[in-house]
Amino acid sequence: MDISRSEKNPIITPDDIKPTRSDFKVAGVFNCGVAKFGGEVLLLLRVAEEPLNDNENKILLPLLDLEKGDISIKEFSKTDPSIDFHDPRFLRTISGNYLTSISHLRVARSKNGIDFNIDKKPALFPENRYESFGIEDPRITLIDGIYYISYIAVSDVTGITTCLATTSDFKEFKRSGVIFMPDNKDVCIFPEKIRGRYYALNRPSSTEFRTKDIWISESVDLFFWGGHRRLMGPREKYWDNTKIGAGAVPFRIKEGWLEIYHGASEYNQYCLGAVLLDGKKPWEVLARSKAPLVKPEKDYELSGFLDGVVFSCGVLYEDGIVKIYYGAADTSIAYAEASLDGILGEL
Repeated sequence: MDISRSEKNPIITPDDIKPTRSDFKVAGVFNCGVAKFGGEVLLLLRVAEEPLNDNENKILLPLLDLEKGDISIKEFSKTDPSIDFHDPRFLRTISGNYLTSISHLRVARSKNGIDFNIDKKPALFPENRYESFGIEDPRITLIDGIYYISYIAVSDVTGITTCLATTSDFKEFKRSGVIFMPDNKDVCIFPEKIRGRYYALNRPSSTEFRTKDIWISESVDLFFWGGHRRLMGPREKYWDNTKIGAGAVPFRIKEGWLEIYHGASEYNQYCLGAVLLDGKKPWEVLARSKAPLVKPEKDYELSGFLDGVVFSCGVLYEDGIVKIYYGAADTSIAYAEASLDGILGEL
């Protein structure tokens, strides 16, 4: 299938982002939600920051200090044999696990969907006990003039939860708190009611049995969710044989609901695929891509903070074209597009 990447990829890099503090640097900008607003394409960026560090024997980790209401820095020795450094995203110690960066959400605005002006200040910044390690991976759903933003909150106390915020202008944001308990993420809310109820894709995790499947849940008010059903899981001998998760908000086509999702292989390569869900019974899978739609191939996808990763939280569907905004190697944001007919032909 033909996937067309932008010649300007990556379209947003860490160098394009102003850090929130003079003693911080932007380590990555990736996994953005997308919306149309006021004649513009808006991205809600995940911006990951880390402290500047000139001591090669130390590692500095940022986290929210709830008492001070500000980000504090914890210091660890790189020569400590009890610390696990193998995953660049985490620091695993005897006393607990930490993230090596802290993320917030920031708005970027564009007339053409490729060249973006980025707000200098965060739209949403960690501010409570559920968000002490940061907020990540937003998805944006427009319902009746209100933009509903589901995002991941990470904490050393509560682990991973999913929270909800709303906005009508992308200037003022209202938090509504936790809507999915630990450990659940990748929540994508459908943009309309189906049979009188709202639906959302999500990805609960089992630490005991290591299952990472996509589920679907329902709600009458977008805040309280139940009716949970397993939708689909990884497939042996396929590109998504280890874990999967919802990616972008599903969008309606005449054949049903199309969802661009992510999957990982046993080699920890993240790719994007598609699944077609029934239009009236979205808990029923009609078809699924045998091969990845987008896989790491370009240098900016193969090498970065986390090598070999393409990961999308947002797509736009316009005039038969699926426009995919995706994180590349957990470092930058890239853009690709494909025809709807081409995607359906791969299912």
